[in-house]
Amino acid sequence: MAMKKQQFSKMVDVSAKPATVREAVARGEVVVPAAVMQLLRAGELHSPKGPIFQTAVVAGTMAAKRTSELIPLCHPLPVEGCEVTARAVGRRIVIEARVRTMDKTGVEMEALTAVAVAALTVYDMCKVVSQGIVIRDIRLLKKTGGKSDYRA
Repeated sequence: MAMKKQQFSKMVDVSAKPATVREAVARGEVVVPAAVMQLLRAGELHSPKGPIFQTAVVAGTMAAKRTSELIPLCHPLPVEGCEVTARAVGRRIVIEARVRTMDKTGVEMEALTAVAVAALTVYDMCKVVSQGIVIRDIRLLKKTGGKSDYRA
């Protein structure tokens, strides 16, 4: 019986790739109980950490900038543009992140991380009212730049 070659984790070498403008857009949602959404819409759900949507936006932006510290072997990239939004739609809080850079590899992980951390921040700040909160459907919608583009 042949032994399998042991594989090791390694960072992908992108040194030969050209730097191009890269952009990625990701989206996810936080589904909250009706009572929580009612409090949010009325401006009556207060957190000692500050305003919920604005804090989530800041958290997502900070997370995009620190993605390489969170995901093993992810290239550290200069995040040159990052826009995170959070808006209420029915019982959902839809979070979207658009991240841009000029570099040799894409910013998909930065956009996805921004959405995930913004969603976790909403959860953290709303859990005082209910733990019946669901984070779902975090996904890449679009990426441009580099060798290939992608649209969901």
